[in-house]
Amino acid sequence: MDHLRLGVNIDHVATVRNARGTDYPDPIRAAILAEEAGADGITAHLREDRRHISDADIDGLMAALTLPLNLEMAATEEMQAIALRHRPHAVCIVPEKREERTTEGGLEVAQDENRLAHFIAPLRDAGCRVSIFIAADPAQIEAAARIGAAVVELHTGAFCDLHAEGRIEARDAELDRLRKMATYAHDLGLEVHAGHGLAYDTVAPVAAFTELRELNIGHFLIGEALFLGLGPAIAEMRRRMDEARV
Repeated sequence: MDHLRLGVNIDHVATVRNARGTDYPDPIRAAILAEEAGADGITAHLREDRRHISDADIDGLMAALTLPLNLEMAATEEMQAIALRHRPHAVCIVPEKREERTTEGGLEVAQDENRLAHFIAPLRDAGCRVSIFIAADPAQIEAAARIGAAVVELHTGAFCDLHAEGRIEARDAELDRLRKMATYAHDLGLEVHAGHGLAYDTVAPVAAFTELRELNIGHFLIGEALFLGLGPAIAEMRRRMDEARV
């Protein structure tokens, strides 16, 4: 089976740094360690309120990385201008609410097609691969294809939450929905990624989807790094992903 790429999200290295207002731990150093440990790309979400990743972090990542950078961002004029200035390898459009702890659900594409189509067009023209972070829903997948996105990233948070709650029947139904929607998106010509909430005990069933090309994982890996170190934490995730593809 084809190699499944691992994108490591370094947002929460910046969360720890910002808690004390210091210049450490450094997200750029984390990105370099992630590459050494087997990551295929780096993901960073530049939020409107800059609660973790900063503009300076994006500057530094663009200068230092040899891996592709996936810039997660809301569909705002400010973020579009930043992406057009840096021209990262990929731009992932996500929903964003200031009061949320983390990204809640997928982007509503079907009801905002015209605006989003015009929003992503300059990003595509600048050479960025545009990804849309969406729920595993056919209407959203179809809308993402119509507006010209190259990639959809399926939100795995509900599956992970149901697993943590021990709701096995509902978890398995959600996993089946994710699997079917990965196939559907692939059949429409979209590249399929997935992410949100994935951990060692939930990654294998998702990684086994044959249509999947990339997983983006962050919070769990940064937390596990407190106990194992970032390199070993990533290496173990890489191992589990690879085993699931055999």
